[in-house]
Amino acid sequence: MQINEVVTATAVIGIGATAIMDLWLLLLRRAGVPTGSFAMIGRWVGHFRNGRFTHAAIGKARAVQHELTLGWLIHYATGLAYAALLVVIVGPQWLKAPTLLPALSFGLTTVIAPWLVMQPAMGSGFMSSKTPTPALNCIRSLANHAAFGIGLFLSAFVVAGVAR
Repeated sequence: MQINEVVTATAVIGIGATAIMDLWLLLLRRAGVPTGSFAMIGRWVGHFRNGRFTHAAIGKARAVQHELTLGWLIHYATGLAYAALLVVIVGPQWLKAPTLLPALSFGLTTVIAPWLVMQPAMGSGFMSSKTPTPALNCIRSLANHAAFGIGLFLSAFVVAGVAR
């Protein structure tokens, strides 16, 4: 594959995988399972420009303009970056014949970011340790990132089929 084909395929896979994760989150919300708001990610990142990277409770922090939009942009940019990292790790040949195990394994591995960076910085503690139900929240995060990993595979499978 040429570099422009790899970049295009990777971008489509990142967007597709993130959208599949979003469908999973929508299903959870419709089933009455609480899910986070991307506005809180936008709020967290929005405070970076003022040099504020950690909060005791992000929900109580001052709102920032367009935080929901910013949160969604960060969410999809992260999905794109993760797809690119997966392709770098497994190699561009995976794009021609994607398999589930690398995508799912990588998707599960990406849960490290919220557990060890985002949740502590937003006031929830490492692995949601400062929340009323840390174990349940960790399981939910793991399931969400499994959905992302499955999304990486499904999106790559579709892209590979279209490319044939």
